[in-house]
Amino acid sequence: MAGDIVPIELGLTEGNLFTLWAPRWREGDDEWEAFLGLDEDLYALNSVADLAAFVRTNDDNDLADHPAWETIKQVQAVELVPDDKHSYDLIGVPELAAEDPKPEVLAELEDALEIVRIIGEVCELTPVTKFFNGNPILGAVTVGTTNFHGRDGVDRWVRIGRLIAKHWDDVIDALDDVISVPKVDAEAAEAAEDELAAAASAEDEDEPEFDAVDPLHESDEEGDEDDDAADEDDDEDEVDEDDFWAGVGIDPIRIYTDGGEFLTLRCYLGDDPLFLGRKGTIYGFGSERALTRFLADNDDHDLVKLSTFDDVQAAADTNDLEYDVLPENVYALQGLNEDILDGPRRIDSRQLDLAVELLTDAADYAGIDTVNEALATTTPLGWFVDYAINPDPKRLAPSGPFDNEAEVWRALVHDFEDRLIKRG
Repeated sequence: MAGDIVPIELGLTEGNLFTLWAPRWREGDDEWEAFLGLDEDLYALNSVADLAAFVRTNDDNDLADHPAWETIKQVQAVELVPDDKHSYDLIGVPELAAEDPKPEVLAELEDALEIVRIIGEVCELTPVTKFFNGNPILGAVTVGTTNFHGRDGVDRWVRIGRLIAKHWDDVIDALDDVISVPKVDAEAAEAAEDELAAAASAEDEDEPEFDAVDPLHESDEEGDEDDDAADEDDDEDEVDEDDFWAGVGIDPIRIYTDGGEFLTLRCYLGDDPLFLGRKGTIYGFGSERALTRFLADNDDHDLVKLSTFDDVQAAADTNDLEYDVLPENVYALQGLNEDILDGPRRIDSRQLDLAVELLTDAADYAGIDTVNEALATTTPLGWFVDYAINPDPKRLAPSGPFDNEAEVWRALVHDFEDRLIKRG
């Protein structure tokens, strides 16, 4: 699965600039990471509108080959506004490092140092890579407040602050040198600006208004409200009826493994997961047509326990099934064991969280405890996964190397793949 392309904001000498970052993604056996730019230039725009305009009109850049590029070109301009987590005040880093090492300070400093380190690696900025490689003490920031308790902790924090104060200007100069502000199509920028203004206006309109109630008409208004509520209920019923899979209580899911792409079905009986399969083995299909044909012709599987399965089989008989898989039901397992080697800060936490859900559900379906045991927070892998999915600067972060965690994860995935059988 392709990684996301993420809008980010960088506070640099020329002000706040906007660009795109593609965290690590894989194409075959190759692994990539990139920013919006071309050759030796990292493109950054003066506004979100300019960024949207550039993305929509320019394919001559290093992200144009990214699997998600065509998608990012189609999004609304408001979706390119960086969230708080991806807004980095890089100019303010020395001041941040001069504050007390409170959790919120450490979290902000860790994020800023991490994005700068990544830019340094991707853009091959020698002053930046030297700064990080030559000062391993900076890694103490990733462990939260634990490293800064007591006299030794205070000394460690002071040393980090002095290092940043001494060398940060060189780091910023290297970043400024690689930044390039490309030309933007004026009409496209104006259109994006209008989108942003419309989005802001719509958000203002969504603010609730509280009007005084006229007691002479209160009863009529209550009747109107009841009618409106009834209409809304009718609308909701219509939506539910139109959503076939929601109506039968089953979700189509898509799974990506090293062995290929699989489509299958899953539901829950109470809290217990139930897959299209039998006795703990999950049936995966390489195409929608193959899955539909199987559902029409077979009842030797566990989903026949459902009272609604007759509806599924009837729809399959008439070839009237569509499989619109929701994003939360897409599971990508490839490469996560390699990502674990890089530590909890570098892994795609959403992809990992979904993978944990799938492995846990599949193990529960098979009636085995290996996944729950391996992911217990008292184990190295469980601690790693919990920290990666729920990062907290107040907690002690796992420390590498993570070879053991990666090996245990690989074993869990292999066990799951052994129980995922391709059918058609």
